[in-house]
Amino acid sequence: MVGRIPVMDVSPVVDLGRLSAKATVGEPMPVRAAVFREGHDQLAAEVVAIDPKGVRREPVRMVADGEQPNRYVAHVTPDVEGEWTFEIHSWSDPIGTWQHDAGIKIPAGVDVELMFTEARLLLERVAAGEKPLDQQSAALVKGAIAAASDTERPAGARLAALQDPELGAVLLAHPLRELTSISGPYRFRADRTRALFGSWYEFFPRSEGATRDEKTGKVTSGTFVTATERLDRVAEMGFDVLYLPPIHPIGELNRKGPNNTLTPGPDDPGSPWAIGSKDGGHDAIHPELGTFEDFDAFVARAHELGLEVALDLALQCAPDHPWVTTHPQFFTTRADGTIAYAENPPKKYQDIYPMNFDNDPAGVCREVLRVVKLWMSHGVRIFRVDNPHTKPLAFWEWLLAEVRRTDPDVLFLSEAFTKPAMMHGLGAVGYHQSYTYFTWRTGKREIEDYLVEVSRESDHLMRPNFFVNTPDILHAYLQYGGPAAFKVRAALAATGSPSWGVYAGYELFEHVAVKPGSEEYLDSEKYQVRIRDWKKHDAEGTTLAPYITRLNEIRRQHPALQLLRNVTIHHSDDDQVLVFSKKHEGDVVITVINLDPHGTRETMIHLDMPALGLSWHDSFVAHDEITGEDWSWHQHNYVRLDPGHEPAHVISVRSPR
Repeated sequence: MVGRIPVMDVSPVVDLGRLSAKATVGEPMPVRAAVFREGHDQLAAEVVAIDPKGVRREPVRMVADGEQPNRYVAHVTPDVEGEWTFEIHSWSDPIGTWQHDAGIKIPAGVDVELMFTEARLLLERVAAGEKPLDQQSAALVKGAIAAASDTERPAGARLAALQDPELGAVLLAHPLRELTSISGPYRFRADRTRALFGSWYEFFPRSEGATRDEKTGKVTSGTFVTATERLDRVAEMGFDVLYLPPIHPIGELNRKGPNNTLTPGPDDPGSPWAIGSKDGGHDAIHPELGTFEDFDAFVARAHELGLEVALDLALQCAPDHPWVTTHPQFFTTRADGTIAYAENPPKKYQDIYPMNFDNDPAGVCREVLRVVKLWMSHGVRIFRVDNPHTKPLAFWEWLLAEVRRTDPDVLFLSEAFTKPAMMHGLGAVGYHQSYTYFTWRTGKREIEDYLVEVSRESDHLMRPNFFVNTPDILHAYLQYGGPAAFKVRAALAATGSPSWGVYAGYELFEHVAVKPGSEEYLDSEKYQVRIRDWKKHDAEGTTLAPYITRLNEIRRQHPALQLLRNVTIHHSDDDQVLVFSKKHEGDVVITVINLDPHGTRETMIHLDMPALGLSWHDSFVAHDEITGEDWSWHQHNYVRLDPGHEPAHVISVRSPR
């Protein structure tokens, strides 16, 4: 039923309130609504958050949401994990009505003494209100009552006393509520900080520490023991999460060879996503990688270095996976009696059987939950889920709720490059993060639009993770942009999203596709071991690692870059120069990027100064966090960005000395 002071079009609300909106501990969450009433009397509204224990937190007053009529906003910042709710309280505001009317009537000489009498009565109600006034506030209200009652003083002086900003602050903190209406409760869930903020690095354990015999050319796989040696370097680059592709036994039937060929040699390792063989399935480790003891030691060392280990959860099977024999109902049988393999026409994945979630849903649920909890017991608290959009949404809602019920710290990242409705749906039912379309957003306007979309339009549904590349995606921008393109995309991802990711080899500028027009890597690591000489590249300086390290340092130093919902787009005169900022309290970071990796750009940029917390005519020290240079900036600034030197400014705003 509509309240006496109506509240409508509330956000964030997911699935008519059935599901919880996204929130994170320490992240301000905007609550917006249309609040209005009949006539001309003033109104007010506030948001009351209720924490997971049912404790009602201090109300947050709603203010005008930009210049939109009747739109209000307040920011709620949860400080503990769990299921929260919020209510919107709206009321008729007699003090606000008086302030509005008195500012017009008294200077015009209309109903002067009547207006002062009404002011006195209202102030006396404030003084006698349920919420006691402190000594200073009580003195201000008492003085205002005296001014309203003093007929010997000029009307202008009396009005000035009643319009005093300090008195206004007291009245704002001690409102008089009439015709109070309550809308809600509305659900939101606060997750741990890693659900929002983190730098991800992906590598294949079998490639780390792998060797090749110079005489025979035979490759010996890396192991968890050799991969452990790589952890220190990953941590030194400032990453928070190490993501591993599947580490399970790889199928031998229909195994793929190099570059996804159908003719593998006897020593070709196959794709880790073709899970399962005589050595086991999703609950086993590939024998060449080591044992569970080796994996436990790997995870323990990662934790010592401040790294969380994320493991791939790929619900698909090789033809020789144990489930094909023990649970054949988990798959789809075609008319000719064969089990259907995976297809994404024209692509064919003969080495993979997709799972069928409808033949035996209870059985599938039991097995998957068992597998997930097994890896949780070995220290995995983050899962990157492969192609979740090819599985029923109802299954994910169930699984994620089951895991959250016992282990609310476990996070799930959705690798869903698909239609927005499904991507948003996966987030709505519980996924904590999602891959995005970022990889394919390379033009200025489309990047601006996308930053706005993920930070303001879909933020209540999904949190983005901007991976600059993946084993499946080598965008043409990187194939032909040279080293500058790698810098551009890294700077854009690291400052544009609180979570970003890098797949190993990016720092070595790996950019050759299997063929023109393809986004597949030549000699893709999905199908073969890739041996990289990290130390040689470090020694020769042919690595982007120092640049990536600096970006991650900047992210950790600036709270503004650790949030999602605080992006402001600014203007530049060049269609290849992108400007945006992020602000959190007193921390402000401005990113200026030349999107053209081949040419120097000189242009003027124009800043929205109030969005930076400044006045239009202020100046400030622009400190480039990458080069260490300082400039004096104001609303309009000249920039020159040479991709051969530094294609991006990452500017922290500092007060003039």
